[in-house]
Amino acid sequence: MKLQSGKKLVVALLVVVAIVVGYFKFGAVLSLDYLAAQEETLRNYQQQQPVLTYVSAYLVYVTVTGLSIPGATVLTLLYAWFFGFLRGSILVSFASTAGATIAFLLSRYLFRGAIQDKFGDRLQQFNQALDKEGPFYLFTMRLIPAIPFFVINAVMGLTPMKASTFWWASQLGMLPATLVYVYAGSSVPTLGKLAEQGTGGILTPKLLLAFALLGVFPIVARYLLAKFRSQESKAEANV
Repeated sequence: MKLQSGKKLVVALLVVVAIVVGYFKFGAVLSLDYLAAQEETLRNYQQQQPVLTYVSAYLVYVTVTGLSIPGATVLTLLYAWFFGFLRGSILVSFASTAGATIAFLLSRYLFRGAIQDKFGDRLQQFNQALDKEGPFYLFTMRLIPAIPFFVINAVMGLTPMKASTFWWASQLGMLPATLVYVYAGSSVPTLGKLAEQGTGGILTPKLLLAFALLGVFPIVARYLLAKFRSQESKAEANV
C-alpha cells in the first residue's frame, strides 16, 4: 500500500512539475499575439515539412489538453486557420479526445481509489446511475461549453466509467463545439486579424446561435430519450 502511495505521489509531482514548466515556459507561446508574429515562419515550415507539422501539432494539442495547460482554445483557432476547416476539425477532434482521455486516466490513477475508499457507500447509488446513463451524462456535459474541459475530465476519472466509454462519448460530445470553433478560426484570413479581434471578435451572430443550440440540444435529446424509453416500456408491458 505504501509503495503504491509512493508511486502515485511521484506521478502527481511529475504532473505538477510538467504543468508548471509548460505554463511558464510555453504560456507566452500559446498566445495569439506571439503566434501572429510568427505567421510567415509557420507557413514556411508547413510547406517544407507538411507531415511533421501535422504530427507535431497533434502532439502539442494532446499534451496541452492532457496536462490541462491553458491554451486549448487558442490552439483550436490556430489549427483552424493553419490547416483549414476539414483537416483542422479532424486534428482538433481526435487530439482533444486523446488529451481528455489522458487527463481522465491521470485523475483515476491518482485520486479515484482514495475517493471511493472514503465515500464508497455514499457513491454507490451514483455509481449505479452512472453505469446506466453515464455516457448520456458525459455526452450532455460535453455539449455545454460553459463547463470547463478539464473539470469534466477530472471528475469523470473518479467514476467507474470505462475509458473506452469515456473516449467515444467525449469524441461525439465535443464534436459540435469543435466544428463551431474550427469554422470560426478557418474564416479568419490572417493570424494578425485573429490576434487583433481576439476570440470574442470572431463570434458572429451565426456562431452565437450555434452555441445557443448546443446548450438546448441536451434538453431535447433527454426528452426524446425519455419518450423513447416510455414507448419501449409500454411495448414490453403489452407483450
